[in-house]
Amino acid sequence: MSAFPGLNAREQEYLLGIVETAVAIHSSEDFFLWCQGHLQALLPHTLLIGLQFDASGALRVLETVHPAALPADWLARWSDPQQALVPALARQWHGAPLAFDAGSGAAHGPALDAALAASGCAEMLLHGSGPAAGGASAVLLFGPAGTASARARHCLHLLLPYFHLALGRLALARPAPMPVQARLARSLSERELQILNYLHDGKKNAEIASLLGISALTVKNHLQRIYPVLGARNRTAAVARSHALQLLRRM
Repeated sequence: MSAFPGLNAREQEYLLGIVETAVAIHSSEDFFLWCQGHLQALLPHTLLIGLQFDASGALRVLETVHPAALPADWLARWSDPQQALVPALARQWHGAPLAFDAGSGAAHGPALDAALAASGCAEMLLHGSGPAAGGASAVLLFGPAGTASARARHCLHLLLPYFHLALGRLALARPAPMPVQARLARSLSERELQILNYLHDGKKNAEIASLLGISALTVKNHLQRIYPVLGARNRTAAVARSHALQLLRRM
């Protein structure tokens, strides 16, 4: 009995190869290569978009893969995570692959109709995992006639758990956002952090200058850079902000 009903022997071999290599994805380059070859043979596409949302529904991964050059303006529309259309499309799955044909004349809803019209492709295929461990994933395929065929829908349904795994590995491989205090500390020089500590001690510019062996004008120039970095308007606000962000330390 076939392990993957509906697929011939070669297609099953392709699918097993895709499954085995999903665990080796660590970067966008790995994901691109994974989406070519055997996966392209099972799911022909002009553009593939993979998305993953965290448990709260926030978008954390958006990957675009296109084996050939595409118009820059159109590609930018799909590559920008801030574009509301892409996550909106990804959230429209209903537990089974959704196929859209530009020539059918069917109304799929304003967002989907606009997406397909803008793509210039004959068909679009959308599938998503729904709530899953660590969040949810979705895959959109744009391409020529056959991209959303019954065979392609079946293959995408079989491969969706491995898309979820691959996108999850990408999310884990990316560095976590740096805490705000760490970002601010990195943007301030060692001398500026010293001046902040002296401000906290209530010292005036002339006193700080004497302690650091620099001029009072240099201290003033440092403060004029420190204030906008901290979002402060004066020395009192700068001290309060640096204290709240734990930028101060014992001298």
